[in-house]
Amino acid sequence: MRTYEDYSDEELIELYKEGNEIAIDYLFNKYKNLVRKKAKAMFIVGGDNDDLIQEGMIGLYKAIRDYNELKDASFRTFASMCINRQMCTAVTTSNRKKHSPLNGYISLDMPVQSEKAEESTKLSDMLYSAVEQNPEEIFIDKESTDFIESKIGNSLSSYEKKVLLLQMEGLDYIKIANKLGKTPKSVDNALQRIRNKLSEIV
Repeated sequence: MRTYEDYSDEELIELYKEGNEIAIDYLFNKYKNLVRKKAKAMFIVGGDNDDLIQEGMIGLYKAIRDYNELKDASFRTFASMCINRQMCTAVTTSNRKKHSPLNGYISLDMPVQSEKAEESTKLSDMLYSAVEQNPEEIFIDKESTDFIESKIGNSLSSYEKKVLLLQMEGLDYIKIANKLGKTPKSVDNALQRIRNKLSEIV
């Protein structure tokens, strides 16, 4: 007799769509660590990541609900995309609400660009390049997250934090400069200082 471990993700999804609730529970349990890992790749200034985990599980449910084997890639790839999208949407929305519990999240996967650089650099790359970790093996546990959050909070000035958050929201140098009443050169200098400080945190 086949157990749920013997079924592919795609087969489990078909079972769920046929009314098998145990199949979706199995998929939730199978992918919950992926959700937690992605949630821990973000950290918040003043808060925990429970909200992001919840958003990630919503994204996982949407992936199970919407997956089409004929149109989409493997379920794992599709699920990863849906989880990322749900979390990023939650963060983007929360950044527009001053009192949201998700307000202030900084993703380690978000790019930090420089006027002089041709390509953007991820915060995770900046934090982990010193130890040359394989990006696929990066896993930030709660203690590391708290440590990084504390170090960044203590290391960056108020102006540098504003520049970093605005840049990660997708604003270019001119818009950041206009929003903060500074020059583009001042913004670039701030990001250079941020890079130097983050590299010292590792």
